[in-house]
Order: sequence, then C-alpha cells, then structure tokens
Amino acid sequence: MNVQSKKPYISPSFSYVPLEETLEIMPKKKDLFIGIPKETSFQESRVPLTPEAVSVLVNNGHDVAVEHTAGEGSFYFDSDYSEAGARIVYEKAEVYKATTIIKSAPISEEEMAWMQPNQVVISPIHLPFLKSDMLEQLINKKIIAIAFDSIKDDSGTYPIVRSMSEIAGSSAILTAAKYLNNVHNGKGILLGGISGVPPAKVLILGAGVVGEFAARTALGLGASVMIFDNSIYRLMRLQNNISRRCPTSVIEPVTLAEELANADVVVGALKPVNGITPVVVTDEMVSNMKAGSVIIDVSIDRGGCFETSRVTSHENPVYRKYDVIHYCVPNIASGVSRTASRAISNVLMPIMMQCADMGGFEGLIQAKAGIRNGVYLYKGCVTNAPIAKRFNFKYTDLDLLLATQS
Repeated sequence: MNVQSKKPYISPSFSYVPLEETLEIMPKKKDLFIGIPKETSFQESRVPLTPEAVSVLVNNGHDVAVEHTAGEGSFYFDSDYSEAGARIVYEKAEVYKATTIIKSAPISEEEMAWMQPNQVVISPIHLPFLKSDMLEQLINKKIIAIAFDSIKDDSGTYPIVRSMSEIAGSSAILTAAKYLNNVHNGKGILLGGISGVPPAKVLILGAGVVGEFAARTALGLGASVMIFDNSIYRLMRLQNNISRRCPTSVIEPVTLAEELANADVVVGALKPVNGITPVVVTDEMVSNMKAGSVIIDVSIDRGGCFETSRVTSHENPVYRKYDVIHYCVPNIASGVSRTASRAISNVLMPIMMQCADMGGFEGLIQAKAGIRNGVYLYKGCVTNAPIAKRFNFKYTDLDLLLATQS
C-alpha cells in the first residue's frame, strides 16, 4: 500500500518580513571634573596622577584641578601640571568642589569637612586608621568611595598593590645594601661579594610578589638567597618566575633559627592572616643573629613578622636591638615616590577614560567587576562586608544594589 507523503503546508498568513535589530545604546560620554589635593598625611610623597596622565585627560575634554605643590614630593611641579592643562588652585576647598577626588593617601579626618555630597573618592584604605565616625560622615554624604588597592584588572590581579609590592621588594634589598655599608654604621659588607670573598647571605620570609622582587634584586646584585614560605606552591611559582634555583624551606622554627644566625640580611615579606602579619621570628632568634646584620620588615604595615619590630619613619628609619639594625618603615613605596606615582597613574588614568566613555562612575561600576571589587561605600550603603562587620554597619551587596537600581 502506497502511503502518499504529505507535502509541507505554508499558511498564506506566514510572513517573511525582516525584524529590526535591537542595538545596545551606548551611554553618552561624560566630561569629568577631577580634583587632586595635596597630601598632608605622614610621610606620603606620592601623587595619584602624573602631568602626562593629566595631559591625556585634559586633551579629552576633562577638567583637572590640582592643589598648589600637590606633586612636589614626587618632583612634579605646578608648572608641569599647568603646562599639561590642569588648573592650579591654592585653596583646599576649591579642589574639593570637584565631582571626583583622587588621592594617594587614605581620607583623613581633617578632609571630611571638605567632602561634598554625592562625590566620588578614589584613594587607598588603611583599616587600622579607619574610624566609625568617618564612615558615618561618608555614608551621610552618600559618597561613592573606591579603594584603589582593591581594584582588580581583567586578569583578576590587583595592579596597584602588585606595583607597590614590586617597589617594596626591590627597595628592601637596596636599603639593606646601604645599611651594610660603613657610611651608615654598618659592618662594611658588599652585598654581592667579589672574587675570593663570598657574598652576603640574604633570607627572605615570604614568597609573594614582595619576596619575588626582593629575590630578583638580591640575586642580580650577586647575593646568596634563601626563601622561606609555608606555601610550597608559592615557593615553586617564585622559582619558576625568577628562572633560578635557590634554597627554599617551609617556615619551621629550628631551621629558621639556624639560618637566621648566619644571615647578613633578613627581609620580612609575609602575607597577613586576617589583616595581621604572623610573627615568626622571636626575640630570642634576633638576639642570636650576627652583630651588624640588617632586618628589613616590609610587613610592618600589618604589624610586622619580627617580635623586635616597631614602626619607624623615613626621617629616622633605623634602630638597633641586640646590635641588629632594624628598618621598619611603612609605605616603603613613598621613598621612591616618583616611580610609585607613575605606577599608580598608569592604572588610574585608563580607568578615568573608561569612566568618561561609560557615562560616569555608575556606568563604570555596573560594567566592570574589577572596579566593583574596590567599592566600599555606594550612595549611603556600606558595600564591603569586612568593613561593615568591623564597625557594626549594615552590609549591602553591591551587585544586588545595582540590580535593583537598573
């Protein structure tokens, strides 16, 4: 029996009219008004935007106000900024009229009075110095506050923190070489040694970015290097990154004490645990070190990893205990402020350009997860869980907050 196959039936009402394509409407470009105040914080010499970065922003139609002598700590002068197109202002109140404030130091209590409602503030954040009443004032003024040390790039790393860590690691070794010198009352050792004279022995505690760049610099100068860290992965990664085999060890007290007794230089660069650096070198271990040896505690920003450490300044950077030289200056990067300023500016200038293209900070925060990671206050809401918990404020998830506003 032949079954005749059915022919396809096309309804006369079926229409092949093409549909209109819906294109995304890009936000209108927004001109920014950026203010750069002069930093008055303890030993802060950096400036967040260099004249070269300001020139790019001004040439793209943005207004940049720079407070008188704001860049002098990094040898960027008012004439450099005015030639780049910035306006030099002499009153702090005038700078704080800007809709976006960019700082290289955390917001201070004195600056709270100058802050305007609905401003955007980009600055680092130092939790130990943050106070509940400061947060409350920022919340009441509905400030959008972004911690630039928490901004992530497209690869998921923290570009400004990494740059400052690279500077700190390299600077630590150069500082140690200086304090081994007789001119600075050291014991007169050349870090790299010479033919027939062995090099200085350098111990590095911590195999993160600071430890890696300290190792690179020490090896480049010819020193003998040993690295301690409790993460085998970090030790392996460091050796792969520097393309050199050097002795490594987990942090075990007996081995560490033996190596410390023979070390000429010890660099403390351990990662903080819950915001505080673990103390792994005891008072007794330091007392058994060689006279004239040098401790550089890069971790002093978060408490330090030596029991004998106490905070010093760039003006009085060292002290001796058990005849061991201690260098415990926080914010080491500020000691090479011009390099540090360029590193910060290299990250912030492209962010400002993206912000303008996306119609302002609301659009930028919506579009960029890496920027959202740095936002700790958003229009009256605390959007950083650790800060909210520490100061007993209500925490609001930023992603949910933005979803309800869109």
